[in-house]
Amino acid sequence: MNLNATMLGQAISFVIFVWLCMKYVWPPLTALIEQRQRDIAEGLIHTENASKELELAKANGEKLLDDAKKSANELVEQGNKRRAQIIEDAQAEGEKEKARIIAQGQAEVESDRNRLRQELRAEISDMVIETAQKLIARNLDTDANRDLVNKLIKDM
Repeated sequence: MNLNATMLGQAISFVIFVWLCMKYVWPPLTALIEQRQRDIAEGLIHTENASKELELAKANGEKLLDDAKKSANELVEQGNKRRAQIIEDAQAEGEKEKARIIAQGQAEVESDRNRLRQELRAEISDMVIETAQKLIARNLDTDANRDLVNKLIKDM
């Protein structure tokens, strides 16, 4: 009986140990395991959400980058159009100024030409009058008059 009593004592001790473990050790352990499972599940959910947010942020970033590139290209294109317009306007203004200067120069040339004509007419008139006075004063013959007129023509 001694062996049976020892075994029975060990069995009772084991049952008491198991009961104590289930009463005092097991509930905190299961609570700790359940809490750890919840933390892991939440971590996985957060990781999944963060991954989705990262992909969304990448897509938004690419869209913003594409929009910025399009906007920059539009600004460059507008700048090129504006530059071409400014050059075209400057060329047109230059052509107008050129035409104005040429017209002004032509007007000055025409004015000088008319002034010179007037001066020449006045000189020729004076010479003709002078020649007529000399012819009348000398009252020479026809050959002498011709010689005088030819000489005056050469002087002009």
